[in-house]
Amino acid sequence: MAIQRMDNVGIVVEDLDAAIAFFVELGMELEGRAEVAGLVADRCTGLDGVRCDIAMLRTPDGHSRLELAKYRSPAAKSVGPRNRPHNILGTHRVMFAVDDIEDTLARLRTHGAELVGELAQYEDTYRLCYVRGPEGIIVGLAQQLS
Repeated sequence: MAIQRMDNVGIVVEDLDAAIAFFVELGMELEGRAEVAGLVADRCTGLDGVRCDIAMLRTPDGHSRLELAKYRSPAAKSVGPRNRPHNILGTHRVMFAVDDIEDTLARLRTHGAELVGELAQYEDTYRLCYVRGPEGIIVGLAQQLS
């Protein structure tokens, strides 16, 4: 049996409201917010006493979702600096296709986004860049040219 789809990508953040604002500015739509707690949450995460605020966002086409989580209990742990380089082991970015990469960059900069490298062009096909968003999350942006 094959998988049906990728349901969502989850990211743990410290400032849930700032992360929501960043991804809404990017163009995602907030589906809702909820608190997650109890035995099922404990069993699923392998943690005891889970109490977590989550926000679910979806892309405008409705096919992709991002779950942002702020742990109240047990407290979230940092495993290193938030400005880690792109070649660190583990999840390193979430990539989004955008209509206008320069406009998107300008809007995200008002939410603290900074270019990781620079805006680059691959042949006559794509304009690409990585930005560091809230909590040090690296977000890739790609504008298809042809």
